[in-house]
Amino acid sequence: MSAGITMKANSLMTSKLKTVSMDTPFSTIQNLMETHNIHHLPVLDDDKVMGIISDRDLLRVLSPFFGTAGEMQRDIDCIHKVAHQIMTRQPICVKPTDSVEVILAWLLRVDISCVLVVNSESKLEGIVTWRDLIKHAKFHI
Repeated sequence: MSAGITMKANSLMTSKLKTVSMDTPFSTIQNLMETHNIHHLPVLDDDKVMGIISDRDLLRVLSPFFGTAGEMQRDIDCIHKVAHQIMTRQPICVKPTDSVEVILAWLLRVDISCVLVVNSESKLEGIVTWRDLIKHAKFHI
């Protein structure tokens, strides 16, 4: 990165995203993440960002007794949840023109691994993850 040039969210973000609706079942969410090797799924309702589901959210919901001899009905019930029961509400969103410094500040302050990029109408445009930041980093030795 040249001196005086600040990288913006729209140059870092991934814009071809898989998304789910509020009522998408757990199994579909899990399958999307595994099939496409992704760690975050934005949850939309009428194109409005309602939340985000991370792989950590799935692990939090999944019972450690699921599929074991100690499995009980409440353990099986976890796989019958839908997106709005799993998602993190009010995800951190940035504007396409926000700088990498703004994104980094959010990631560090809130201890999250991504931010969603939304336009002035609050429509989802992309996502910036810590992996995107690493890919675009230039190291000077």
